[in-house]
This record gives sequence, C-alpha cells and structure tokens, in this order.
Amino acid sequence: MDHGFPSVDDVMPCPGRGRDLRRVGAHPDHWYPLAWSRELQPGKTLAVRFAEKPIVLARPKETGKPVFALEDRCAHRQVPLSQGLVEGCAIRCGYHGWAYDQSGQCTDVPYLGKGKLPNGVRSYPCVEKEGLILVFPGDPALAETTPLPALGSVANPAYKTRRFGQIVGCHYSFMHENLMDMNHQFLHRKQMGQMRPRFLGQAQGEDWVEARYSFARTGGKQPWGEAAIFGQKRGTQAEFADKDVMTIRTEYPYQTLRILMKDETPVMDLWIAYVPQDREQRTNRTFGLLSVHKPKLAFLLSAAWPLLIIFTERIFKEDREIVELEQAAHDAQGADWNQEVFPVIRNLRALLMERGTVEDVPLIASRSPLLESVVE
Repeated sequence: MDHGFPSVDDVMPCPGRGRDLRRVGAHPDHWYPLAWSRELQPGKTLAVRFAEKPIVLARPKETGKPVFALEDRCAHRQVPLSQGLVEGCAIRCGYHGWAYDQSGQCTDVPYLGKGKLPNGVRSYPCVEKEGLILVFPGDPALAETTPLPALGSVANPAYKTRRFGQIVGCHYSFMHENLMDMNHQFLHRKQMGQMRPRFLGQAQGEDWVEARYSFARTGGKQPWGEAAIFGQKRGTQAEFADKDVMTIRTEYPYQTLRILMKDETPVMDLWIAYVPQDREQRTNRTFGLLSVHKPKLAFLLSAAWPLLIIFTERIFKEDREIVELEQAAHDAQGADWNQEVFPVIRNLRALLMERGTVEDVPLIASRSPLLESVVE
C-alpha cells in the first residue's frame, strides 16, 4: 500500500547515503569554544559541555594565571566539580573537599595522608583567545599540533566586532547547510525585502568547501541594520546589483562568511562555530564573531550599531526556528529524507560526513518538545 512516504530509492541520492548525516558526531580532535571569557569570573567555575562530556572551566583569582579545564566530576562520589571552590590553581570539591590541580591530579584529601592520594580526573587542553575559552576535547596528544582557529577579523582594529550566540535545538550539520545555501534568503523576505542571490561558483579542498554569491535587491526596502554594514542605503537600482561578493566557507569544523568590496577588503567578516551539547548531538551552542569594517567616520558605525544588533538578531531568530523545524522533521521521519539538489550543499554534506566521528551518535529515545509542537 502506498502511504505517500518516499522510499530510499525515491529520494535524491546524496553523498554518503549509507549513513545518516544527522547521526555523525562533531569530531573532537579540534579546538572548540565552550564559553565566552566574560562568563567565567576570577575565582569561579563554569559548567560547560562538549557532546556527552561534562567539563568544568576554572579561572584562578590571581591575575595572569590561565583558565584550566577538567572533567566535571569528582573521582570520589562523581558529583560535579563545578559545584566546588577554586583555590589557587586547583578546584576543591564542594562535597568532601577533595582537591584537583590544573592537570587533574588529586592533590589533597583532607582526611587522608598525602602518600595515599587516589587517582585524579581528566584534564583538557585549554586556551583563551579574543574573548573565547577554547578547549580541545579529543586526543590531548594532538592539541599542540592542531592550530587554533583564526577567528576572522576580530583582532584587527579596523573592525568593530559583535559577539553573539545561543543554544539551537538541532544537529550542527543543519547550521552549516543553512548558512552555506544562500538560496534560503526567501526565508528572510520580511526582514530584508526581496533579494535575488546569484551563485558564482564553488571550490573545495581536503577539509573545506566554499561557495560564492552576489545579490541584487528586486523589491522592498533595505533595513537600516543592513545599511550599517555597508555604510550606505541601497535600493533596487542597477548600480547596487551584484556589487559585492559573499564567500561562505566551511573549514571543518568552523564556518566563515565574508563580504568583499571591490578592493578585496572584507566589509563584513563572520566566524562561527557550532558546539554539540548533548549525547545525541541534537542541540548545539553557537559562538559567532561578526566583524564589520569601520568607515572613515568610525562614530557612524557606533551610532548605527544598535540597529545592526536588532537586524542580525531577527535574522538569526528566523534561521534558528527553521533549522529546529528541520530537526523535528528528521526525528519524526526517523531518517534523513532530504532531497538535496544544490551541488555545493551535496559537497558540504560529504565533507561533514567524512570529517565527523567514525561511530554514529545514538538515536534519540523519545520525541523532543520541538517535535511535539510540530506533530500534534
């Protein structure tokens, strides 16, 4: 009996059809941002996660002492170390007072002799860069030879940077696909007016995929927040059509978006990472650095900055809602039914499949609240 559901043979074949991309985990052998620097105060701990791994970050009170990262558990009773106290460059568990230094070694059990100290907990390589706390959750032996992400133009004084991000209820691969495929500008028609994207081509390498676009406004008014990025109002006039080139790249596991002016200077430079939060990797935390080139009169950008924030928040809200609906559809169907026809997205999916973890993450055991809202 035909129930109207597509069979595997009916679905447009995608690279790696034998595996479900939404079950491919983010590979841990990379540097991932797990928190903003501002979230971790001196002398405090912060509980964070990478997939199924609970991790505690700690910042010593002493100026100049680096942040460190440990498993978020005490080896004694397994309670979270993030509930403990920071003492110098160590964390003391809030239950029985066991202490662990930045290497994870147990250095003190108050009621036990120093010669009888038990095993400690795992430590993670950890660095702080440009307002981000980055952790290497994979094989620690690879941390020194794995480069830190470049983070776009955040360190360039010619740019003003906005730091943004939140929890999104979907697999990280949906996020990569959403940003890479600018044909979804139709989604943002209420915010941006009618935009016509032009696909200029793609390129790819061993660990990256890139797409290039230009745009023309075919209707509606340019929002002031977008005008703040370009430093001018742009309408439907031919002189503004396809004026700039947008380059989007997934360089595993990070993603960037750059809008180049005619002199090849980025007018906007976005760096973004998606960090899985749960064992099934059905939620991710985004960390974004949005850098905008300052005009000659820099105060004009500062004055327009609140409008840019409102504009980008509205765009991100629409993107978040749609990718969460994609995740809910996947969970309802129990498999990836996507009929992907865009070549660059098919290449992106192949990259994410190849670079992700070898073992698939587990399927969810029950329906999520997002799914309930869709199917009921």
